Amino acid sequence: MAKKKLLFLTSRFPYPLEKGDKLRAYHIIRQLSEHFDIYLFALNQTNPDRTQIAALQPFCKAIETGIISRKASVLSMLKNHGIPFQVAYFYRKEIAEQIHRFSEKHTTEAVFCHLIRMSEYARSFKTQYKLLDYMDAFSKGMERIHQQGNWYLRLPALIEWKRLKKYEAEIFREFQFHTIISEQDKTHLHFEGSGKIRVVPNGVDMDFFHPTATLKKFDVLFNGHMSYPPNIASASYTAEKILPALRNFMPQANLLIAGAEPVRSIRALESSTIAVSGWMDDIREAFAQSRVMVAPMLISIGLQNKILQAMAMKIPCVISPMANNALGAVHGEHLFVAETPEQYATYISQLIKDEALCNKITESAYAFVRQHFSWSGALRPVIDALQV
Repeated sequence: MAKKKLLFLTSRFPYPLEKGDKLRAYHIIRQLSEHFDIYLFALNQTNPDRTQIAALQPFCKAIETGIISRKASVLSMLKNHGIPFQVAYFYRKEIAEQIHRFSEKHTTEAVFCHLIRMSEYARSFKTQYKLLDYMDAFSKGMERIHQQGNWYLRLPALIEWKRLKKYEAEIFREFQFHTIISEQDKTHLHFEGSGKIRVVPNGVDMDFFHPTATLKKFDVLFNGHMSYPPNIASASYTAEKILPALRNFMPQANLLIAGAEPVRSIRALESSTIAVSGWMDDIREAFAQSRVMVAPMLISIGLQNKILQAMAMKIPCVISPMANNALGAVHGEHLFVAETPEQYATYISQLIKDEALCNKITESAYAFVRQHFSWSGALRPVIDALQV
């Protein structure tokens, strides 16, 4: 029996995997390719290079890129009043036409729209098989930035929050199937029909992320894309609040902030005891070289891939309640949940100094992710929905 032809729309070329949305898109494509013929159309600011194309070719029948420029994206945001900034940023009429030509050329039968950023392109397709992956409740993220972010972000975040809240409900009606990354994010979408959204969590590739015997250079790790506001806020909190509190227990404690594109305020944190790595060819080195990973997420949404990856590598984690809401781990069994710098410091020092405790936590965490966060298991509802 021939496989159904699936048009996959995404707002960034899904490789390399330095951002959460790219990682999710890549692994969804990889899993769905076992059941569908994938025709990938990705937006990007430049044409993907040979390495990037090669990473997706094993899973795609055809790949095409729509090129968007930053300048044109800003103009689009200014012209498209009423729709969310991040939707307008990625929308071009000429690219909509390009997508339809690509779809007609390959006679695609179903559409997978990754993120609401691409939903303006998908809404014009009349097929009965259309799926929207919200991934995160972006409106909730903007609400938190409005309430807790830097002062200069609060007004634009307020406008975007209101637009997103309206748009997330409006665009729901254009698709037959809908997914989101966590139960926590689903509860933040309040509109008619939102209860039908399926929770499809991220998985972790445990063949790639696995325990590695490596010399430990750092006591604490914070990992993430370092131009993303929630990561910037959390990395700053780690350096300025958690690390000083930890030095009450461990005077020589040090920190690694790992991740691509660190902004100026993050680079300024670098010192004799704080390393800022920038892009790493293999992020596993950051995990393997660190004793404890922290995820003190303050304004974040979604499921944190960094936590799943650390657990798979048997690196103990201390995280915020907000980060754990999406994960659903048990405090004191799979990891520790902390709310104050002093609590973070206490748990970190215990994990470093008590080898038996550390081993107990990491073994339980490893079993937890293996049982609950496989990509193949997570995507079963998507496969079933699109194979109707």
